[in-house]
Amino acid sequence: MYSILKGEPIDDSAEDLNPNEYNLNKEPQPVDYNPDVPMEFFDFVIIDECHRSIYNLWRQVLDYFDAFLIGLTATPDSRTYAFFNENVVSEYTHEQAVIDGVNVGHEVYMIETEISEKGAKLPMNIYVETREKLSHKKCWQQLDEDIKYTKKELDKKVINPNQIRKIISTFYENLPIIFPNRKEVPKTLIFAKTDSHADDIIKIVREIFGEGNDFCKKLTYKSEEDPKSVLNQFRNNFMPRICVTVDMVATRTDVKPIECLIFMRDVKSKNYFEQMKGRGTRTFNHENLKLVSPSAITAKTHFVIVDAIGVTKTLKTDSRPLDKKTSESLKNLLAAVALGAKDEDLFTTLAVRLSRLANIMTDNEKERFKEKAGGKSINQVAANLLNAYDTDVIEKEVIKKYNIPENSTPSAEQIETVKNELVRNAAMSFNGELNQYIEKVRQDHYQIIDNINIDTLNFAGWSEEQKIKSEQIINDFREYLNKNKDTITALKILFNEPHRRREITYKMIKELLEKIKEEKPLFAPTYIWRAYENLKNLKSQKPENELIALVSLVRNICDIDKELTAFDALVDRNFQRWIFKKQEGTLKFTEEQMYFLRKIKENIATSFYTVADDLEEMEQGGHARAYNIFGDKLYEIIDEMNDKLTA
Repeated sequence: MYSILKGEPIDDSAEDLNPNEYNLNKEPQPVDYNPDVPMEFFDFVIIDECHRSIYNLWRQVLDYFDAFLIGLTATPDSRTYAFFNENVVSEYTHEQAVIDGVNVGHEVYMIETEISEKGAKLPMNIYVETREKLSHKKCWQQLDEDIKYTKKELDKKVINPNQIRKIISTFYENLPIIFPNRKEVPKTLIFAKTDSHADDIIKIVREIFGEGNDFCKKLTYKSEEDPKSVLNQFRNNFMPRICVTVDMVATRTDVKPIECLIFMRDVKSKNYFEQMKGRGTRTFNHENLKLVSPSAITAKTHFVIVDAIGVTKTLKTDSRPLDKKTSESLKNLLAAVALGAKDEDLFTTLAVRLSRLANIMTDNEKERFKEKAGGKSINQVAANLLNAYDTDVIEKEVIKKYNIPENSTPSAEQIETVKNELVRNAAMSFNGELNQYIEKVRQDHYQIIDNINIDTLNFAGWSEEQKIKSEQIINDFREYLNKNKDTITALKILFNEPHRRREITYKMIKELLEKIKEEKPLFAPTYIWRAYENLKNLKSQKPENELIALVSLVRNICDIDKELTAFDALVDRNFQRWIFKKQEGTLKFTEEQMYFLRKIKENIATSFYTVADDLEEMEQGGHARAYNIFGDKLYEIIDEMNDKLTA
């Protein structure tokens, strides 16, 4: 908009600057009157992410217009309230968003180490390794005094790789507890202190997890790889599983598959911490989550903060874990409410458990819930539990119930009466029938994993009925081939004139397959092969395609091959031997010659024999090109390959 008002282009890279490096002390850019865009041009100006940008260099763009300003932000700060004259029009809390299924809540897993908490001491006269901050050039030097460093100086003044290793290895060892039943590491974002700290973390993550460079990548403004490309991979691909950032992913990005945030840096700003946590709050359905995390058994129901620095202890945040009774089962929580328990932690815990369940319930299950809950949806029931102790909700209900005039204060008795009503109404839904249904739905969507009892095999194989059916299919197929041995050219040669087998071409086999598909679709070669597998313990793998399967089956039925074998596998093995033998001496095939030799080999695998004209079937001009490369030896090579590759 500044560019439009000035009538001159603006540097697009201004939007991509690192906020920490952006010089907010620069002079504001002046805005001149533009008759094409007068001050009354807009009725409303909507400012998204209004916790940033609008208080410094670009405020004058907003001041230019005579319009109502509407700000949108998830993390307002004191500047935001001041700018909008503390005029809060609408508020939608994180807790409400979780209950409504717009966001997911979080759990906190603590990792505390001695050095993370207290720092450490290096005695004088010992030799220590040092490195330059920029070049990372290392050298050894002897300390001429004691060096005592605090947790604040860790990873800045002093680098302790063992401290990083302890945190990462603890996370690695406890993954089965943090994320049960996951085969791959959930998408994880690590917040580092500095770019150098990020490099140290990445090195140790790759070492601990035993994975390559693609597994863990850096996502900072100083990344060697394009940050936007890495972010896109992190969002949409299986790799990377872990990304390490400093502050780039704190805001303005949306990576829904993130299920774990590891804090290895402290954060003083409550606003900034909320933005960082926001990377994990995005909801993600099961179908999409499985694309990047295949072992996920449900939709994303929550995310985990792994606090390795004490950030959740030192900072009071607006959004907090709602599940206060993590050790209690859902069944016990439901029973407690039904029996009259009314404490706040119980209500909020049950609310978040129901909102998690809502994320994975089917539409039919939600409708049945509504029937049993007196017409209330599962999200409404959860919201009622949360609102019962929400002071803002209580205040609004008091004003409404007692018609309290503006600037008047309701009595303590009025507040208590309304609060009790909200608590009572929230608990009303939980009767025996609804509680049983909720527990049934939970059991339908979650399974117990038994890693204790070891099973043994009693029997594995097809039923007798299936064997009889498979035998009938094979007999019918054999009968069909015999019935058509006088009308289909390929079968006529195979059954009646075996001495002419060399005349069977790729084209003839293709015609046989098309005729079978037209007349007897149930005789598809792959289906017949499956019938053989049901009856016999085949040593051979299933062929690559239908043509090869058909050739393999017909060769067996005509007694060319005593056992059913994937003909392409036989041809491949013989081709390797033939090539090695041919090139033992001075003869060396060129890359172009090898291209056509492989083409001939593939053609032999899909027929009984091949001829030069078959190259034309495979690609236009193939016969002529092959002749130009091999000359008259082409036909000699084809004859030799027919003999050697089918032996």
